[in-house]
Amino acid sequence: MRRSFLLAGMACLPFLSVTAQADSLGNLAFSDTTPVTAGMTQQDAYTIVGDRDLMAMEAISANGHANAIIEIPAGTSAKWEVSKDDPHAVYWEYEDGAPRVVDYLGYPGNYGAIPGTALPKELGGDGDPLDVIVLGQAIPRGEVAEVSVIGVLKMLDDGEQDDKLIAVLAHDSPFSHVETIEQLDREFPGVSRIIDLWFANYKGPDGGMEGLGYEDADVALNVLETAAENFQQQP
Repeated sequence: MRRSFLLAGMACLPFLSVTAQADSLGNLAFSDTTPVTAGMTQQDAYTIVGDRDLMAMEAISANGHANAIIEIPAGTSAKWEVSKDDPHAVYWEYEDGAPRVVDYLGYPGNYGAIPGTALPKELGGDGDPLDVIVLGQAIPRGEVAEVSVIGVLKMLDDGEQDDKLIAVLAHDSPFSHVETIEQLDREFPGVSRIIDLWFANYKGPDGGMEGLGYEDADVALNVLETAAENFQQQP
């Protein structure tokens, strides 16, 4: 029995050797294994590019679902975002001269942006597209997913409003039928608490993040519609 165990362990050594040499850009092991949507190609280790202008898409599709550009697949830690200079690209954000990696547990859902939205500070935003976390299985980076908005997590980042829309994948997910935060709490106990705790702590104990609780779907949809209208009014 002991001999069989040792032989099995020796057989694993080549695999361990490869693992030990795995690429670790930005101190994130296996950073090159995160799936990328078929609609985009890897330009380099820090950028993916496609033919579609991501920000030219409608915030809300004809069937009433919102569109969400997935920048960070669930469970991963590398901080990617849609480029402000080239809306065809999603890039790995730099911070202090290095690719940014969240020094915490991986994102508890797919994180991204709602295209065709912009909410200025006077309306509670930061002028950028709305942030959204999408509950459900991991979606490839760069994918545009149809989602249903069910609420909004009110937050402060160093004293400035930094709210996060909460959404679920509209199709083929255990969460797809969820319509409100109340229903989420009833059918998936603990999920909203996990998200709240994660965002309050992912920048560290002195990261400046403060959770202010949830508002339900009606408030979230109003935020979405206001941000979409404001985007359309921009010159």
